[in-house]
Amino acid sequence: MKKASTSPIPARGPADHEVRDQIIAAATEHFSRYGYEKTTVSDLAKAIGFSKAYIYKFFESKQAIGEMICANCLHEIESDVRAAVAEAGLPPEKLRRMFKVSTEASLRLFFQDRKLYDIAASAATENWQAVQAYEARVQNLLQDVLQEGRQSGDFERKTPLDETAMAIYLVMRPYLNPLLLQYNLDTTELAPAQLSSLVLRSLSP
Repeated sequence: MKKASTSPIPARGPADHEVRDQIIAAATEHFSRYGYEKTTVSDLAKAIGFSKAYIYKFFESKQAIGEMICANCLHEIESDVRAAVAEAGLPPEKLRRMFKVSTEASLRLFFQDRKLYDIAASAATENWQAVQAYEARVQNLLQDVLQEGRQSGDFERKTPLDETAMAIYLVMRPYLNPLLLQYNLDTTELAPAQLSSLVLRSLSP
C-alpha cells in the first residue's frame, strides 16, 4: 500500500515525489501499530527523520495522509472485485462475483489489519473524498455490468439504468461500506449469494 492512489486526495508538493511514498509508508506502519487517532504528525516525522514542517509541504493535514491510506485500502478491494468481474463470463455471474468478492475483500481487511480498517470506517463516517470516489467507481462498474446484461438479453430494460444501479448498490452497501460491515459480520457467509440471487430475479426480463 505504499504506492499513492490515483484518487484526488488533498496533498501538496509534487505528486510523484518519493518523499510522499516515504510518508505514506511510515504512516501506514504507524497507523497499523498504534491506530490513526493515536498517531500524530510528529510521530511520523520522527519515524522518517523529517521535520513536521517538511511533511506539511506534501500533505496539508494528518487527515490528508489518512485519506491516501484509506484510498489505497479501498483500491485493493476494488482491484479484487474488478478482477473477479473480468474473469466471469455472463453478466449474471459478473453480478454474483461483485457481491461475493467485495464482501470477501472487505472482510480480509477487517480481520487482517483492523487498525487500517478503522481508518476506512472513520473515513466512511466522515464521508471522506476517498470513500465518495470509491463508491462512485463501484456504481459505475455496476452500471457497466447491467448495461452488458441488457445488451445480452439477461436483464430487463424498462427501469432507468442509473436507478437500477443505485438500488443494487444500496443492497450491497452493508457489505461494501467499512462503517456498515462491522455491524453485519454475522450475515457475511450467506448474504452475498442470497442477495445476489434476489437481485438477479428482479432483473429478469
